[in-house]
Amino acid sequence: MNTYRFGAHAIILNAEGQVLLLKRTYGNKGWSTPGGGIEPGETIHDALIRECIEELGVEVKDPILTGVYYHSNVQSQVAMFRCFLPKGKEIKLSEEHSEYKWFPLEQLGEIQRIRVNDAMEYNGRVISRSF
Repeated sequence: MNTYRFGAHAIILNAEGQVLLLKRTYGNKGWSTPGGGIEPGETIHDALIRECIEELGVEVKDPILTGVYYHSNVQSQVAMFRCFLPKGKEIKLSEEHSEYKWFPLEQLGEIQRIRVNDAMEYNGRVISRSF
């Protein structure tokens, strides 16, 4: 059975440098960045935009690919994009998430913190890491 997955996720920061995370209503009900799996025939950009519209009710703007990460515990690659929410748009969560919150960097788990730091320090070179 092939369990390999590929996803696209958004790193969205507010003016205070806090990161937007969504609380899942499924699985371990943990907090994660907006995004999800890439469907057959989609580009990573298409998947990112679709997932954010589905999960946030908002189309993110100016996505910049900042890193690609292999997660051995779940056999997946994830493309992380630094994005922005359009001014004045209200987040409307889907049934996949129960709430959203802006987290300071120091409250993130180690892997999330590394991925966000990579996005914040993006200098034109896409980072690739394995966890």
